[in-house]
Amino acid sequence: MGELLSTAIPSLTSSLPPPSTTPSQQDLALIDRWWRAANYLAVGMIYLQDNPLLQQPLQPEHIKNRLLGHWGSSPGQAFIWAHANRLIRERDLDMLYLSGPGHGAPGVLAPTYLDGSYSEVYPDISRDSEGMRRFFKQFSFPGHIGSHCTPETPGSIHEGGELGYVLSHACGAVFDNPELIAVACVGDGEAETGPLATSWHINKFLNPISDGAVLPVLHLNGYKIANPTLLARIPREELVSLLRGYGWEPILVEGHEPHAMHAAMAAAMDQAVDAIQQVRATCRASGEAVRPAWPMIVLRSPKGWTGPAALGDKKIENFWRAHQVPLAAPKTDPQQLAMLEAWMRSYRPEELFDSEGRLWPDLEALAPVGPRRMGSSPHANGGQLRRKLRLAPVEAYAVPVEQPGATEHENTAPLGCLLRDSIARNPDSLRVFGPDETASNRLQAIYEVSKKVWMEDLLPEDLNGSELAREGRVVEMLSEHTLVGMMEGYLLTGRYGFFHTYEAFAHVIASMFNQHAKWLESCIHHATWRAPIGAWNCLISSTVWRQDHNGFTHQDPGFIDLAGNKSGEVVRVYLPADANSLLAVAEEALVEPNVCNIIVSDKQKHLQYLSLEQARAHVAKGISIFSWASNDDSGTEPDEPDVVMACAGDIPTKETLAAVQILRHECPRLKIRVLNVVKLFALTEPSEHPHGLSDRDFDSLFTTNKPVIFNFHGYPWLIHRLVYRRTNHPNFHVRGYKEKGNINTPLELAMNNQIDRFNLVIDVIDRVTGLGSRAAHVKERMKNAILANRAHAHTHGMDAPEITNWRWSTPEA
Repeated sequence: MGELLSTAIPSLTSSLPPPSTTPSQQDLALIDRWWRAANYLAVGMIYLQDNPLLQQPLQPEHIKNRLLGHWGSSPGQAFIWAHANRLIRERDLDMLYLSGPGHGAPGVLAPTYLDGSYSEVYPDISRDSEGMRRFFKQFSFPGHIGSHCTPETPGSIHEGGELGYVLSHACGAVFDNPELIAVACVGDGEAETGPLATSWHINKFLNPISDGAVLPVLHLNGYKIANPTLLARIPREELVSLLRGYGWEPILVEGHEPHAMHAAMAAAMDQAVDAIQQVRATCRASGEAVRPAWPMIVLRSPKGWTGPAALGDKKIENFWRAHQVPLAAPKTDPQQLAMLEAWMRSYRPEELFDSEGRLWPDLEALAPVGPRRMGSSPHANGGQLRRKLRLAPVEAYAVPVEQPGATEHENTAPLGCLLRDSIARNPDSLRVFGPDETASNRLQAIYEVSKKVWMEDLLPEDLNGSELAREGRVVEMLSEHTLVGMMEGYLLTGRYGFFHTYEAFAHVIASMFNQHAKWLESCIHHATWRAPIGAWNCLISSTVWRQDHNGFTHQDPGFIDLAGNKSGEVVRVYLPADANSLLAVAEEALVEPNVCNIIVSDKQKHLQYLSLEQARAHVAKGISIFSWASNDDSGTEPDEPDVVMACAGDIPTKETLAAVQILRHECPRLKIRVLNVVKLFALTEPSEHPHGLSDRDFDSLFTTNKPVIFNFHGYPWLIHRLVYRRTNHPNFHVRGYKEKGNINTPLELAMNNQIDRFNLVIDVIDRVTGLGSRAAHVKERMKNAILANRAHAHTHGMDAPEITNWRWSTPEA
């Protein structure tokens, strides 16, 4: 566990030494020319579709019909990239660049074009005037590439379509990558988001021995779309105190005059990398990991640096008007067209490119070589580095099931054992992420092989159950945003992750799920050169139906509804009803690449129904007949059911089986077919999802004309969305959560939302033709049972023993 500390760990970088190297004036002049080339390309991307080298004066026909893009952050990002290139080349560093500013693609696309990475991926975008013309025209243009760092952007693992995740993505990228330095550019607008604010704490999880380092560059250019940014307007001392309070040691680079800024940035980058290498050397030599005050850079430069100063009496450079397209109408306004030409010629393109549009050799030599180029880093196409996950065999964790529905077990506990042994088999490529709930979700078996990583103070009492260690495969923090960001960075650089959370609060990361699903879909269809990555896994536990004490605030099963909005190519939803089904789901889901898996499984004890082999067959099919609970195939000839009782989820399955038991006892002639759904999207058509059943298979299971009483874990209308084109959809009657809850016992909550056994029996009586008046006495008994059980819950604070201790047994007539 390492040395126990009761006081703060002394900073190894609190007194940063002067930089170990100083670039010559000639080197700085070359960097400035390279930077001007990147700025030239960024302006060309936004404005030009022809005349890329300004061989003649600009004309309106040279300007794009669509002017879209964000100029404001591009010069600063290219500035950071230029100085990172020098360090990579001089010190043979392994670096990755992450672009945090929204729509900041020009600041990444231009450098990757200059170092040749872009043309290697897209050979038609050649490094000459013709290729440059194509490069300009395709930017933010229909049918081509977007204005943020989409999957089509070489060197990127950070999309930027939603702000706030650049630091957490960078942290995930350097986990278990001990030589990697992730340079993470934090936009000052992005710095105002909640996810970014929590992600400053990534330094509490980075181990200097086994992990790489994150070098944040807070880019303060002062403005968002139409407002100043908060951190740019506070006093310098307050900003420095804030960042030091988060545990960083800021190095300030401030100004606007390029020559002075290049000298200051070169010194800052050298100083930061010196500090990182000092930390690594000290910790790795001693074998003791400590938490230093890691270095970071605060880069304060003008918004739209080197762009037009003003248009008429309206300020542009160093103001919010530089944010997107500073000159909005050069195609129709001769003054703006002349200003655009003067702007582009101010970079002196003849000093940057030869007459054929090729970068001058002395500038080309500034780029690192091969995979050391940040645009060609294998970490940015992590599927190339991904090794097959060595999942432990699940047979060792199977729960014995001698008779369906006769015994109880915690469903997620065996999964914890599977993760434990899989971590042991993949000690540097599998991590588990969760908000302080690993033990709560019954995954604590993991601690037998790996603790919770913790780089802050360790107290003697932590030895007794806190499960903290300097090295650990479990990452816990009460910020779902930061955790999922870390996992995504880990996945995108070629490793495997598993995130778990309470069901009601999975919504916190709903937009992150959306963004990752879109990334995967773009990779499949548009960036096919990207190798497949490990699955985005989310276990949803502490589910809606077992919130006995948490109440209404913790009741929301709607996260799976989001999955119905995403492409079936990349999203999977599993609803295993017992422990062996969960193991069979994990066996399939955890190894499938390029997908997002949402697995819904409660952590409490539940009835067990299937052996492991039965569960494997069940998961393979997606929907199965529980023949042991059905009685529509009991004769010498196959019979058609009078009613189909379908269920998905643990509590809905139990309540459905209890209802079937009542019906088979009370109405023994009623033919009942029991179906269980474990793959939610098996309900939809194969054209919509690879799990989907064919119409023939669906009709044979659900019939074409019999009532289907579907007891569902989530909101009932999701089932209707999935089956609306099926033949028997008019006869589907779905029961699910309907926002009816409080501090309820499990059965009371089920009754409030009509997924309980008694309401299901009533539903069957009401829906099956000819059963209504014949079963009036049965229906009356069910109503009385509802009233009696509600009264029992309110009197005793728990469900009646016959409910809590209910077990399945084949009913006798």
